[in-house]
Amino acid sequence: MSLNAERIDPPIADPVSAVLKWVLLAVAILTFGLLAWATVGTYRASPPQPERFLARDGSVLMTADDIFAGKGGFQKADLMDYGSLYGMGSYYGEDYTASTLVRIGTAAREAEARSAYGKPFSSLGDEQQAAATAAMQKALHGIDLTRRDVILPDSVAGAVVSVRDDLARALRVADPASGWTPAYSLRPDLARQTADFLIFSSLTTVAHRPGVNWSWTENWPYEPLVGNTPTTNTFKWTWISFCFTFFAFGAVLFIYKYFLDDPDEAPMDPVLSTFRPLTRSQKRIGKYFLVVAALLLVQIGAGTIMAHSYYDRTSFYGYDINRLFPFNFLRDVHIQAPIVWIGLSWIGAALFLAPAIAGGREAKGQHILVDLLFWVTLAVVAGALVGDYLGIMGVIDQSWFWFGNQGLSYIQLGRFWQIGFFIGLAAWSLLVMRALWPERALFRTAAGQFWTGRIRLEHLIWASTINIAVLYVFGMIPLTGIEKSFTLTDFWRWWVVHLWVEQSFEFFAAAMSAYLLMATGLVSRQLAERATYFEIILIFLGGVLGTGHHLYWAGGPSMWVPMGSMFSFIEVLPLVLLIIEAINHYRLIRGHREFRYRLAYAYIIGAAFWNFVGAGVFGGGTLNAPLVNYYEHGTFLTLNHAHTALFGAFGELAIGLIYFCLRYMSADRRPFSETLGMWAFWLYNGGLVLWILLNFFPIGWPQLDAVYEHGLAYARSAAFYQGTVFWQWMRLPGDVVFAAGALLMAWDFIAKLRPYRPEAASREAGDAAAWPPVAGAAE
Repeated sequence: MSLNAERIDPPIADPVSAVLKWVLLAVAILTFGLLAWATVGTYRASPPQPERFLARDGSVLMTADDIFAGKGGFQKADLMDYGSLYGMGSYYGEDYTASTLVRIGTAAREAEARSAYGKPFSSLGDEQQAAATAAMQKALHGIDLTRRDVILPDSVAGAVVSVRDDLARALRVADPASGWTPAYSLRPDLARQTADFLIFSSLTTVAHRPGVNWSWTENWPYEPLVGNTPTTNTFKWTWISFCFTFFAFGAVLFIYKYFLDDPDEAPMDPVLSTFRPLTRSQKRIGKYFLVVAALLLVQIGAGTIMAHSYYDRTSFYGYDINRLFPFNFLRDVHIQAPIVWIGLSWIGAALFLAPAIAGGREAKGQHILVDLLFWVTLAVVAGALVGDYLGIMGVIDQSWFWFGNQGLSYIQLGRFWQIGFFIGLAAWSLLVMRALWPERALFRTAAGQFWTGRIRLEHLIWASTINIAVLYVFGMIPLTGIEKSFTLTDFWRWWVVHLWVEQSFEFFAAAMSAYLLMATGLVSRQLAERATYFEIILIFLGGVLGTGHHLYWAGGPSMWVPMGSMFSFIEVLPLVLLIIEAINHYRLIRGHREFRYRLAYAYIIGAAFWNFVGAGVFGGGTLNAPLVNYYEHGTFLTLNHAHTALFGAFGELAIGLIYFCLRYMSADRRPFSETLGMWAFWLYNGGLVLWILLNFFPIGWPQLDAVYEHGLAYARSAAFYQGTVFWQWMRLPGDVVFAAGALLMAWDFIAKLRPYRPEAASREAGDAAAWPPVAGAAE
């Protein structure tokens, strides 16, 4: 049976779905239109870069060219994956904006004390110390970055010179006690310019915008020394956002219960409830899943070494690992690997399921293209990994931007490899299209009928793949070089990192999860489509403009505080619906004793839980509140959100899709054991819980206290981390449990993909129903 217009477009009008489709279209246009408007505002209001910084005697301290070259040096050396800038990056090392700001403030205060009183600051009385501190703060706040030539006060100019020299020297000298390896790719002149860039970035956090009494970063970071405290903007929009969210909760639950939670009496469309012979392309998908398992193990290996570095920065059980694999390279591997393996799992699952959805038929030559996409993707990933390492180690010099490491957290790939990865994503979307619609049924739809009744879940699945591919392009602005402003660089970086996760990934997850429910006969097509449209509407509302919560303190316009907070808070709303739906799905599965995809749905339901907890409770529901985020930004509590959201939500969904495909592959031709998969499921979730209870919270909450009491620079210093060594070690139990799950899952993949031998069936059949994910599963 082939996929045709009559089967996917039954002549049944659903007025609720028809309204939701138009609302979805309007919301998509509105949210991306507002994002485009906000983009123009960000370009206009980002921190300007003066041509020159001068001392009062006219001597040039640094120029715009120095700062631009230094930004290149910052990226070339991948400092963002050792420490952070504006709180963005790694939490292992210092936050360069905060630490540099404190150094400049301390040196300038010392200069003010000696100028006014002829004594060191430490020898002054309380009133004199307060006066010297106030003079330093006034000098820093009064720096006008909108001028072409900025003349710095004497105290600040002297501080800039001394701090720059110290920074440039430190960048090229190893410091085993802090886990710092030299920036191999920085020559002395480039190290000096990199220091200029770090100093300029720190000045944007304290120099006031014209006409207001706060800095270009809304007075972030919190540093009492220089007078950086939360703005009224931060207080006000925290309160307003909480009110808005509670009202929105009521509205969403009312709409869901009144319009969408009807008895499911519509016709079923269980297109995947029966197994068909595998097509030629489906037989070639298994290698995608093996690479997924291998990359997860690589990610865990890099993460384990990184975690050890927090409690022993000098060695890995006696071996000087940093000399061979610097921390920033290990972090690159650790955060790039999940993006790749989650992406590969979704690519493989979509390519496998498309022919099944299409009735067992596939377009001519699809299997060749599936193989080609795999090998090209593998070559891009391998090339990017090697280039990343060679760039950090200084082997790739002039071509670092194209073939080395771009030095931007989560999108470290050199531009050449980035372009290759995008081509792979675009090819994936095209392959899904030609697999889903071998007879071009998609294009037979009349234009006037598309939104009123013809669009179906199959169309949304394909649209989500386009969405994922297109948004990746925005991480390559500008295409052939680096942007002068870090504020604008980070703005486009978040278009990939946030919009991918909170919009594109959620879009794909919602469409695919709903389709599988419908296709396995658990819910009707009508109910599945209603729920999906509504969830995607909320995903667009929260996920697109919610990008703004990453831009509160990065030097963008003040509008990002209200816009980011209002829309970030409602990110939790579709996640609440996912939990409600997950409970309903659990009940449906429990009622179907012959349901064949219990293992897959254990992971899919687990993903819904962690999506709510990791992205909702630990993210949009708490950390995105501006006043909370002002102090929390750049601390271990963000690590807690990142791990539980990325793996818990999207990693478990990816594994669930793989097990769905593996079950379909086995069909009734061979036994299908759930034992190892369920052991892995509980070990994964146990590892996440142990990380939260024994590592992220015991370090994150004291770190938040340290920010509030002493400022961010101290909270990110070696002195603070030295007091958390016990809890750093307590990351180990979660690592062991989680790694055990990954090893079991990898072995399970291998066992399920190896050629089947009938004589081994008797040995495998005994545990086929072990460890059921829901009550009654073994019956």
